[in-house]
Formats: sequence, C-alpha cells, structure tokens
Amino acid sequence: MSQNINNPTNTPTGSTGTTDTGTTGTTGGGLQTTGGTGTGTATAPAREGIAATAQEYGQKIAEAATQAKDYVSDKVSVVGDKIKDLQNKDFSQVAEEAKTYARENPGQALLISAAAGFLLGLLIRGSRR
Repeated sequence: MSQNINNPTNTPTGSTGTTDTGTTGTTGGGLQTTGGTGTGTATAPAREGIAATAQEYGQKIAEAATQAKDYVSDKVSVVGDKIKDLQNKDFSQVAEEAKTYARENPGQALLISAAAGFLLGLLIRGSRR
C-alpha cells in the first residue's frame, strides 16, 4: 500500500477543479438582441432620441451664451460711461457728493462702508499669506 507521507489525511493529492460536463452556452445575464441579426437596429430610435435631446440642449446653451454676451456687453458699456463721468469730475466734487449721499442715506452709507472695509480687510490679510 503506497500512501503519501506528506498527506496525513489520506485525501487524494493533485489539483482540484471543475469537470467539464459537456454543456455549452450561457444561462441568464447575457446580452440578448432581438431580430436575430445582432446589428443593433433595435436601438436606432433610442439613438435618434438621444441625438435630438443633445441638439435641443445645444441650442439652449447657445441661446444662454448669447443672452450672457448681451448682458455683459450692456454692463460693460454702463461701467464705461460711469468711468468717463468720473474722469470728467474733480476728486473734491466726488468727495462732496459722497458726503451729501451719506447725510441723506446714513444706513446705506454705513452698510457700504462696512462692506468696503470687510473686502479691504480680506484683500490685505490674503496678501500676507
């Protein structure tokens, strides 16, 4: 009787694995096509729908970009006009108008000065880092 000394449990040695039962094919979970040709013609309407949706979103984005461009160009022209007005004024005249505005609207003047101070503080503190 020949027993393997290195195998104390007397189980057969060798590789364990699966045996081929001779069946072929897959069961469940596979991709199935209809029509038998497998060319993917069943998904053509879905592709057309996706393309139409993408084209629709592209048009909406183009319209939004056009509106944004118009808005920015309007605001740039307004800012340009304000800068031209400030260039024509003397600084003492601008300071006098600011004092008059602060006397007429003290609450708004306080809020504006607090916001300006806050922003300057952030800029100064940020530059030290």
